[in-house]
Amino acid sequence: MSEVPGSEQRLIAGRYRLLSSLGRGGMGVVWRARDEVLGREVAVKEVRAPAALDAAEEARLYARLEREAWAAARVSHRNVVTVYDVATEDGRPWIVMELVRGLALSDVLDAEGPLSPQRTARIGAEVLAALRSAHDAGVLHRDVKPANVLLANDGRVVLTDFGIATVAGTQTLTLTGEVVGSPEFLAPERALGRTPGPASDLWSLGVLLYAAVEGHSPFRQDTPLSTLRAVVDDALPPPRRAGPLTPVIEGLLRKDPAERPPAEEAEHQLRLVAAGGTVRPAPGRYEATTVAVGPPVIAPTSVLPRPPAGSVGGGAATGGADDGRRPHTGAVVSAGVVVLLLVLGFLVYALVRDNGRDHGGGSASGASRAPSLSPSAPPATSAGTPGGTSPTPSPSTSGASPSPSPSSPPAQSVEVDLHVVRGSYQGRCPAPSASAPSMVAVFTVGRAPADVEYRWVTRDGRSGDPDWKTLSFASGGPRTRQVAHTESPSHSGSNEVHVEVRGPVKASSAPVAYRVTCEEETPTGGTSSSPSPTGSATPSG
Repeated sequence: MSEVPGSEQRLIAGRYRLLSSLGRGGMGVVWRARDEVLGREVAVKEVRAPAALDAAEEARLYARLEREAWAAARVSHRNVVTVYDVATEDGRPWIVMELVRGLALSDVLDAEGPLSPQRTARIGAEVLAALRSAHDAGVLHRDVKPANVLLANDGRVVLTDFGIATVAGTQTLTLTGEVVGSPEFLAPERALGRTPGPASDLWSLGVLLYAAVEGHSPFRQDTPLSTLRAVVDDALPPPRRAGPLTPVIEGLLRKDPAERPPAEEAEHQLRLVAAGGTVRPAPGRYEATTVAVGPPVIAPTSVLPRPPAGSVGGGAATGGADDGRRPHTGAVVSAGVVVLLLVLGFLVYALVRDNGRDHGGGSASGASRAPSLSPSAPPATSAGTPGGTSPTPSPSTSGASPSPSPSSPPAQSVEVDLHVVRGSYQGRCPAPSASAPSMVAVFTVGRAPADVEYRWVTRDGRSGDPDWKTLSFASGGPRTRQVAHTESPSHSGSNEVHVEVRGPVKASSAPVAYRVTCEEETPTGGTSSSPSPTGSATPSG
């Protein structure tokens, strides 16, 4: 922050007095100023058009920037800097915003170096929440980078500088051949001149996460043009320090915007990593399985283990430019086919051998039996039949039901994994929602569409949020959604909560515990009553 001589005497629109320069960028200067009418400090962005524009083009640019600044002002979210006003001075728009006291993420990285994966994930989740709010309002940010992320002194993570944002349905701000934004954070589709969408902001967030955890951005080169070429053509350099954040970064930095994860799923993954969990994406088109810290979660059998880094991603492509797909995919698929053929051959051999034994021994009914097991092998158990073996009937067996068609849809199922975001609270009661114990329930259905009926149940049977609720999964949409829940008890004590599902099938999550320590409990009739937690739940993605 540098004081500007004489700036104290300059008033913008007869109201905002400039005090000092806070920073400069490609589209102008941000000032610390004082609102003389309301008597508060604000941030004022002075917008400057590129010098190459003529008067008519400059006027059109300023008019469009003013309109889109007002559009950005309709984005209301705790992680988005609030736009108060758009003033006009010298024929140019001056954007008046909330003054956030803190440090830019870029300054923190310069001072502290790379951040831990968990801290990076927490910052990324807050930025993504801001982007989702902007996208819901039809606003694209287009310049997500560490310099535009503020770490406020009050603990907030704030996304700022919507000065080059675009609004859905409006014309572009740029001239032919002009690049708006930082080249190393541009999505490939924007570098190629294609129309950006919400997935373009997700790419920029992926670059931000990579830079925060690795200490450098993945595609930076010596010149802007070589940087743009690397964004479009080069494979993602494998992260070395990202740890559990690696799958999230790799998902966001897929060249094809259609293969990047939905924003709500990416935010869910980031919050899991921030809480100490991990995510394990499946190879190919985006689909991920979340694995949280706590009781082991068995991944679906359809999710294959990720190939080694040397087989997918990682190295440079040979025999032509990289088109955004993972190199060596054909080799991995061929190896999988060979393994599958070997397994099928072994099974056919085992069945033929055992069938020969059946004919040799003589079967009274003529029905073939399931292959016999070695005495040393444990007996196979059928789902829902504890300890019992489940023979596999042949289609020729009298009275046996036919096997389901391969085209039959999978059986419906509901799985609920419960993860603690804040497990304890100490302070004045009742606990404020921002600090109260909170948790996230992750619902996964076997197939969509589906409507899941659920409720929250506490250990003592008195639910903090007792009503049954319905969580809908759209046809063709993601089969995983999450619901955030907060418990706000007014008395000290320990408790636990779980999720109960009654439809379309019955299911229940494992309980999670939480504890509240009240420094000043609210008396009831002169004595403290038994803990009576209250809660609220909101679905998100």
